[in-house]
Amino acid sequence: MSKQVSGSGQNEPSATVANKPKIIWLNVWVFILTTLVAVVGVPLYGYWVGYDIWHWVFLTIGIGICGMSITAGYHRLWSHKAYKANRFVRILYALGGALAVQNSALHWSSDHRLHHGHVDDNDKDPYSAKRGFWYSHMGWMLREYQAHRYSDYSNVKDLQQDPIVMWQHRNYLWLTLSLNFGLPIVLGWFYGDVLGMLLIVGFLRLVISHHTTFFINSLAHIWGKQTYTDKNTARDNGFLALLTYGEGYHNFHHLFQNDYRNGIRWWHFDPTKWLIKSLSWLKLASDLKRCDETKIEQAKATMLMQRNIHKITKKAHPKADELISKLKDEYELYCQKLSEYYAVKRDWVLSQKKQLQQQVDSHELFEHYQNWRRQLKDYRKHWLGVNRQLLAV
Repeated sequence: MSKQVSGSGQNEPSATVANKPKIIWLNVWVFILTTLVAVVGVPLYGYWVGYDIWHWVFLTIGIGICGMSITAGYHRLWSHKAYKANRFVRILYALGGALAVQNSALHWSSDHRLHHGHVDDNDKDPYSAKRGFWYSHMGWMLREYQAHRYSDYSNVKDLQQDPIVMWQHRNYLWLTLSLNFGLPIVLGWFYGDVLGMLLIVGFLRLVISHHTTFFINSLAHIWGKQTYTDKNTARDNGFLALLTYGEGYHNFHHLFQNDYRNGIRWWHFDPTKWLIKSLSWLKLASDLKRCDETKIEQAKATMLMQRNIHKITKKAHPKADELISKLKDEYELYCQKLSEYYAVKRDWVLSQKKQLQQQVDSHELFEHYQNWRRQLKDYRKHWLGVNRQLLAV
């Protein structure tokens, strides 16, 4: 990289090159070496020496520890405060996060809060998807694009009050080195294959866990559906959820970031959600946050209406204004039904939790809730049917 030259206009091209952010060589070499070992060293050792089932078992466990420490710990606990976890769980997350080699929880959360606060802003979003797949996947970590972020933690002052977060931040380097080399070596020593475990549980595990996490910043902003909002590039993608411990429902997450769930339906693959819920049953987690169901359903209905208005307009239908007006009226009525249903549901749940109602009153409230549930189910079918009919006109 050439040095910046001041003076005459003929030196301006050199100044432009000089202003390009410096390469972070430590990151570059970490990615190059770990990838080479995983792509070349692992197969060669497998060919000449071989692996058995226990190599792959420990690999799977290691990937799971790294992934869940990032998704449940760094992401949903520390970045978004979607729930609270006790000291023991937070220590495990801190250790697993160091094993994942994605910087300290403090730094990671600071970057992530900037991402949500300035999503798709190429100047402020640390890994803006609008700068391309490569940049958002890992390119942003290879140059000093936003060097000021390395010492400015003003957006994570709350985390600076967490002694575990700060302990990990201060000791991140030795924790990372000791865990990433120490654990595989110890496993290999007990098992009788130090090099094999180092290759599989050390290097291959690290490369896989890196890229599955990086997919959330890259592919999850490119590939999938915008189910709840089109105000940003985030997408919902069930396949990516399989690779990212439930983080693939990214469009939902960007609109409802404080919800401890990403996959909100029972059939959504979201093991991070299941882990957090299980921890709450064990009294190891508490204050699990769920966003208002009415707002979630209304956001989904809004996107459906907007898409269909766009389709009707694009067709240049002679009665486009009439069809759009009818669609908007049905949307308003549907949103009203949603509000009324969820109000009744909240009353029912509250009465059950607090047991404040008499048995007869509780039964009547339950009947009222069931009646509204049936009505909403029927009206949801009606709402979807109206959308189909208007598009078929």
